[in-house]
Amino acid sequence: MKKLFQLQAREDYLNIIILVVRVSVAFLMITHGLPKLEKLLAGGEIKFGDPIGLGPGISLGLAVFSEFFCSILIGLGLGTRLASIPLIITMAVAAFISHGPDPIARKELALLYLLIYVILFVVGGRKFSIDTIIHKKMN
Repeated sequence: MKKLFQLQAREDYLNIIILVVRVSVAFLMITHGLPKLEKLLAGGEIKFGDPIGLGPGISLGLAVFSEFFCSILIGLGLGTRLASIPLIITMAVAAFISHGPDPIARKELALLYLLIYVILFVVGGRKFSIDTIIHKKMN
């Protein structure tokens, strides 16, 4: 019972849980980004939302970059903090602009992803990441 109310978390547990979160959220977001990548590569007229007025093609390209390519980087733990920034922006746009007037149930998924990406921005890739390997080689 005492362990349930313990305020300190073991460093090993934190490293493992961040690894699990990184890989899981990367996999889940790639399932959103892959169809967009296929739509982008298919050619033809691009029909995609333009929530911030950049044009459908640019909006789709930015969504593909963040949801597909940045997710791969987060899963690998390569530039985790940097890769989380486009995803934070994408999820903020999805939650507050694209689904701004919608009920909370419609924005919930984007808000949950946003929360995870903000946490990853703050904590980084932690021990089990390529970021750590690069950091060790630089020092």
